[in-house]
Amino acid sequence: MNGLAIDVNGLSKSYGGRAVVDQVDIQVEQGRICGFLGPNGSGKTTTIRMLCGLLTPDAGSGTCLGLDIFKDAASIKRQVGYMTQKFGLYEDLSIRQNLDFVARLFELPHRKDAVDASLERLGLTARASQLAGALSGGWKQRLALAACLIHTPRLLLLDEPTAGVDPKARRDFWDQIHQLATEGITVLVSTHYMDEAERCHELVYIAYGKILARGTEAQIIDHSQLKVWTVEGDDLGKILEPLKHSEGVLSVAAFGNAVHVAGLDQDLVMAALEGVRQRHPLKIAASRANLEDVFISMIAQAPDNFQLHSQYQQERGR
Repeated sequence: MNGLAIDVNGLSKSYGGRAVVDQVDIQVEQGRICGFLGPNGSGKTTTIRMLCGLLTPDAGSGTCLGLDIFKDAASIKRQVGYMTQKFGLYEDLSIRQNLDFVARLFELPHRKDAVDASLERLGLTARASQLAGALSGGWKQRLALAACLIHTPRLLLLDEPTAGVDPKARRDFWDQIHQLATEGITVLVSTHYMDEAERCHELVYIAYGKILARGTEAQIIDHSQLKVWTVEGDDLGKILEPLKHSEGVLSVAAFGNAVHVAGLDQDLVMAALEGVRQRHPLKIAASRANLEDVFISMIAQAPDNFQLHSQYQQERGR
């Protein structure tokens, strides 16, 4: 291996003539946590499934764990832990029975020892006989992670693993992920939560099948060159729509009792802000962009490949 757990270039996948993943490049070093961000339908799940050998790319090349994503898909599957968006284990089996089933799938030689170790690692021993269907979202998440780790994978691919779980369970989960990274396990994790993105070593942002940004949190924010203003005042709801439709404004988002207004052209955004301030008493102050400001603004600038495909189909039919 060249020090990269994931090293793929030009990864592409289309369905019905529409590019779901379009020329995607991803490189992740061993032992790093890479956050994979993007809106619903952006191609995150399809990309993850191609990386772990469940889907064959239409185009592209590269390796996972030093193995060719085309030629060695079967070998990749045995060395990767993949956690799906939805709970994928048997709800009418106990925690122990589910883990034993997964251990059988991987043909582990010392199955009982592997199950016991997995139960202990994720704090599931006391609940081992409990039916999976009776677990809360946070405990189901622990079980799913235990199943991912039972065969000691070198790479974890986690697809929105914390959706629907409480903040305490999310924090515990991320503490476990960081512990795994210190042990040399590489993690690619998709998420919609900005606080989780901030806990990653690096980030890749995808929208409409294309990579829009990559790097650390600070690198992405600095590279965006986004200008942001914080607006405070009464009846802020009345200024949202006028600002959203103002020239130069890329994003308008409420944050508690304030609104963040962002754009690339300072003069245009200030003109828009002054326009609404003439009708509403507002306090306006320049502020630093955060990840959410940057990603919302990126979406505003990105072409929707579904719309592009629909336009193409309409033109072909003329």
